Amino acid sequence: MQEDLTILYTSDIHGHVLPINYGTNEPEARGLVKYATVVKRAKKEYENLLILDNGDLIQGTPLMTNYVKNNSDTENPMIGIFNRLGIDAAVLGNHEFNFGKNIIQQAVQIADFPVLSANILDAETGEPAFGPPYIMKEFSNGIRVAIIGATTHYIPNWESPEHIRGLVFEDAFLSIKKWVAYVKKHENPDVVIVSYHGGFEADIETGEPTEVATGENQGYQICTEIEGIDLLLTGHQHRELIGTVGEVLVTQPGKNASHYGKITLQLDCGTDGKWKIVNKQAELKKMETVEDDEEILNYIMPLEKSTQQWLDQPIGYIKGDMTITDPFQTRLKKHPLIQLIQDIQMDVSGVDISVTSLLNNESRGFESTVTMRDVVSNYMYPNTLVVLELTGADIRAALEQTAQYFIVDENGEFAVNPTYIEPKPQHYNYDMWEGIEYTLNISKPFGSRVENVSYKGEPLQDDKTYQVVMTNYRASGGGDYKMFVGKKVIKEIQKDAVELIRAHFEKHRTIEAYVIENFHVIK
Repeated sequence: MQEDLTILYTSDIHGHVLPINYGTNEPEARGLVKYATVVKRAKKEYENLLILDNGDLIQGTPLMTNYVKNNSDTENPMIGIFNRLGIDAAVLGNHEFNFGKNIIQQAVQIADFPVLSANILDAETGEPAFGPPYIMKEFSNGIRVAIIGATTHYIPNWESPEHIRGLVFEDAFLSIKKWVAYVKKHENPDVVIVSYHGGFEADIETGEPTEVATGENQGYQICTEIEGIDLLLTGHQHRELIGTVGEVLVTQPGKNASHYGKITLQLDCGTDGKWKIVNKQAELKKMETVEDDEEILNYIMPLEKSTQQWLDQPIGYIKGDMTITDPFQTRLKKHPLIQLIQDIQMDVSGVDISVTSLLNNESRGFESTVTMRDVVSNYMYPNTLVVLELTGADIRAALEQTAQYFIVDENGEFAVNPTYIEPKPQHYNYDMWEGIEYTLNISKPFGSRVENVSYKGEPLQDDKTYQVVMTNYRASGGGDYKMFVGKKVIKEIQKDAVELIRAHFEKHRTIEAYVIENFHVIK
């Protein structure tokens, strides 16, 4: 006798319910209103069905920012939707922590499904902090499936300490290894699925490393060094990926609910009554041809209307040109939008050295009238600010790190280092500094590109200390800025960047576009 087990899963939805781009309100083929249609059809079609979510669910759109800021006394809409769809389990992602533990705890409390938390532990008890490490699902035909959930343990390197206080992030690889062994011994599963909010640190075909070995992504190690896993569901890197590593089928379904993963496991029941997997297949399915589900559309509309009103509020005006036509040029040469963010960071922190980034290539800057929609489409992360005490040597090391963003291509032109594009775009890890003057000479090797660094007209002193304001993500070493880890924290500004930008416009109303040409990129 043979049976099919079907698994539908999402990852890195990032608050996308409706099929629109909030920066423009133009339609885009994505969102939970479409995925709901897929799930409802699948429930009618497949007898043996699992529906899972792999994390980074509740953060990432103005809809969810508006919910957290203005409507958090109501039901979390992302959880509410999954409750209505009757999913089987979910895993926490790193961005779940951006809004603090209270938002996560509220979400977990109202979820009608388990939130798997094998390696995120309560510091006092040592037990999983938010939900069980695994669940067992047994179908009417007797097929027993173990689902283990874990999250990249690199979260403390990014997150504000107050958001993760009282939590311990156990090494995801070690935790998964422990729980796979446990379920194999005690639960007698026919299928072992690991849902891991993390990605791959190596090419899944060659095994060659694709990133610095930080422990952020351990998918390849999990597949090659842990016995007994049949299916590894991954995320975090926003890749569209299907493959096999050893005997393990692996997938990753992109981001923003533009795709979902569909996995079919064919099992055969032997004469001994044991089920055995005889075939594995995976597909990544696009949302392009899927219609919206009316129930979810109606459910989300009150919050969506509130969000659209909030986004369309004019908050200020720009005198001059602060629009972005070419993000590459914005990183190559000082732009008025970057100048504005630096000015805001220095103003609220009271220091005169600042670090910021152009966060992604969809940012379009500000036109003459600025709305909240413009702010959140240019600054899409809920970053807070931290002032660190750094030595001149730390600053030079950080400048050398950021200088790796550029290369000179075969035509002798500036280009982006491919490691900032694949396997995951990381344009936000190129920093621009304010309050110091410096030159990046891209014709020189990595590690020796920084030239002529000065502060207030004097050469930067390696052994002297300086106070620098930056995002909490960068201050914790995010982006491989290890020189910032463990440095003295002078001050923390707990309002997130969107609020700081809005407050700046409220204070000044009209802002003039200008730049201070304090850095140069040469070859």
